[in-house]
Amino acid sequence: MTSTAIAVEGVVRDFATGRGVLRALDGIDLAVASGETLGVVGESGCGKSTLVRIMLRLIPPTAGRVRLLGEDVTDLPESELRSRRRHLQAVFQDPVSSLNPRLTVRDIVAEPLRRLCVGRNAMWDRVREVLLLVGLPTDAGGRYPHAFSGGQRQRIAIARALAAEPRVLICDEATSALDVSVQAQILNLLADLQQRLDLAVMFVSHNLGVVRHVSHRVAVMYLGRIVELGSDAAIYGRPAHPYTKALVAAVPDPMMVGSPEPPLRGEVPSPLNRPSGCHFHPRCPLASDRCRKEAPILMPFADQHAVRCFHPG
Repeated sequence: MTSTAIAVEGVVRDFATGRGVLRALDGIDLAVASGETLGVVGESGCGKSTLVRIMLRLIPPTAGRVRLLGEDVTDLPESELRSRRRHLQAVFQDPVSSLNPRLTVRDIVAEPLRRLCVGRNAMWDRVREVLLLVGLPTDAGGRYPHAFSGGQRQRIAIARALAAEPRVLICDEATSALDVSVQAQILNLLADLQQRLDLAVMFVSHNLGVVRHVSHRVAVMYLGRIVELGSDAAIYGRPAHPYTKALVAAVPDPMMVGSPEPPLRGEVPSPLNRPSGCHFHPRCPLASDRCRKEAPILMPFADQHAVRCFHPG
């Protein structure tokens, strides 16, 4: 049986602002298994980045728990958390800002190994190994980040993330700053690494088409809630929530036959002024009086497929 590598349970996150309390996350339950890639998708402002920061223990949740390799790490002090961080690494959107321009690639990739007090010879052996693993040239270690293309810099960031042999890799918009052709190369690399290393990967993006290439399961977020969760075949082949249907319809597909779903109406409401009932009802073509008054819960829709909607299908 595949074990859960990382999970969040009932996670809520509030931010106090001058205009009131902003609820960025509203009861998130997610788990990623070893050897699995979970895609998390949604429009800007849905809470994806806040979820990433909580899972990485960069900020605490207002409520709920974070479990890493079965251990509750929600309230661990930094002194104890440091030894667990090797198991959980991240790749962020902009490789330029995430790489120190004053360090050589060799030193950038070696940084997590130094923190783990790995011996010098073993450290440099691991650096060479991981640079080859991500497809960088043999002379890459002695050069600086500015000497590389955007796609190569993202490979450097991936190499650094993998240096400490983590069990979980979180990719936060890891390809959105790259050209389309380079995106495909990085996506293929991540899929290959996930299989070869048996990683648990959470791939976060606003682009459902990109998520499709790497994910086994997909969670769709809207205004701090998961509105649909299922296998990639279920989400792309039989989306059940009106929001998911609109996102899937927006992905270019030259093989699509028939009429597409209508485009989304309006803008995402402010998290400071969220609609009552179902948060999606102001933009939903199926909204009823019940949707305006009552908030649906995430309910099973089919095998390994759940949806938060009173009118799924």
